[in-house]
Amino acid sequence: GLMYSTNPDIEFNNDEESIETLEPQKQKLYVVIDKKQRNGKVVTLVQRFVGNEEDLKDLTKQIKSYCGVGGSCKDNEILIQGDCKDKIIKFLKSKNYGLVNKD
Repeated sequence: GLMYSTNPDIEFNNDEESIETLEPQKQKLYVVIDKKQRNGKVVTLVQRFVGNEEDLKDLTKQIKSYCGVGGSCKDNEILIQGDCKDKIIKFLKSKNYGLVNKD
């Protein structure tokens, strides 16, 4: 990409590929419990979210609020502290998200 230009008429194209968020019913989310490499602490992961970072952050905030716990998100994955699998599945179903059983 262009780093610097002395041309005063240049137009920067900041149209980086923005990922379009799939509708909830078209998502195929996995909800799993994980305790590997976490010093024995259990977390619940919501994997395979397809969409932009802002929508992922919004969904993470809603899940954290619903479960009353902390968490974070990155790389199309939501990490929620503790074993909240059943609560998260219930929440996602109420919002019409597509789920895939990974057991």
